[in-house]
Amino acid sequence: MALAFSLFVLCFVTCSISGIVLFFFKAKQINARLKHPYLEHRAFNQYPLAIQAAIMLDYFFRLMFPGTRFWLVGNANRLLAHVDPKQVPLSLKWPVVGFWGACWLGLIAMIALWTLLFLGM
Repeated sequence: MALAFSLFVLCFVTCSISGIVLFFFKAKQINARLKHPYLEHRAFNQYPLAIQAAIMLDYFFRLMFPGTRFWLVGNANRLLAHVDPKQVPLSLKWPVVGFWGACWLGLIAMIALWTLLFLGM
């Protein structure tokens, strides 16, 4: 249980730091490099935060799972087919991967923590 809680806290801290860097400092550079198709209609800052996060989630899926062709990951890969993940510099990758990677890993840690609490361990 201590491991699940520690992992959850670590994911929260990582997600917070990456999210601050991503949305406040690097969003403009990342969008200029990766060019999501939604940005042809409006500027990134004109979208609500939920749509901004969805755009960043598409970037995460393209950078982490470039060969996948099904479900949300496949849709992100179709939308961002013009992006070569190997050509994206690490300075633009780490905030996206840190933010969404910590979110997904933290979700798994939270489920494990609640399961352990429910089972009384």
